[in-house]
Amino acid sequence: MRHRPIRRAQDRPDGSVWVRTLPLTLLHDHTLPTHTHDWDQLTYATAGALRVSTADASWIVPPHRAVWVPAGIAHAEQMFAPVSVRTLYLAPGIARALPRECGTLNVSSLLRELILHVSRLGALDRRTPSQARIIGLLLDQLTDVSEVPLQLPLPRDARALRFASLLQAAPASAATVAVLARKAGASRRTIERLFVRETRMTVAEWRRRLRLLHAVRLLAAGEPVTAVALEIGYSSVSAFIAVFKKAFGSTPGHLRF
Repeated sequence: MRHRPIRRAQDRPDGSVWVRTLPLTLLHDHTLPTHTHDWDQLTYATAGALRVSTADASWIVPPHRAVWVPAGIAHAEQMFAPVSVRTLYLAPGIARALPRECGTLNVSSLLRELILHVSRLGALDRRTPSQARIIGLLLDQLTDVSEVPLQLPLPRDARALRFASLLQAAPASAATVAVLARKAGASRRTIERLFVRETRMTVAEWRRRLRLLHAVRLLAAGEPVTAVALEIGYSSVSAFIAVFKKAFGSTPGHLRF
């Protein structure tokens, strides 16, 4: 399935439109199945959270962060309502300085205002001087952003992937690795070896990252810190806060959502 930006009246056959937009607000959860774009995609969450998944990894995108998806990468999107996102599509070749792999990005105040302003305009045409200047500023801002560790690498092996799916279905589960490995059709040692080889993380590290990303989603939905800690399997709120701060550089209560 190929999902293309909505064509607008401002689009021109001579290729002068270099940025297109797709603002979206949803009151119900929504999933876009695997698809690709001809243009690079930047999706900024103004409220709520979304998950972007590829064959190699998944990324949680909480409010005031963005996900970068280069053209041609097959990905699925899951939006957790209520959610509001602003997506910019950049014409092929204009963002050569940006990575050619997916990533979750911190968004500065200036970049946020640019994204919102461009979304209101609907498109940017390089033949219009004022819009050409906005294109240049937008690209400059994008090259300066930093990535945030909201990625969960996925194994390729079918058994390890089944094991990962079991964990994703119940992040707070206390089931042992051995029990889940048997359900996935492998031994505990095989699963542990596959995870280190294919995700560069131990099963314990991967499981901890999964729970923390689930926590980010719950916090973005407005859940209290104590409730989130219990939901993802921590009996001690202080232990959850310490692990969260080590991973994201901020306590759950102070991370801006």
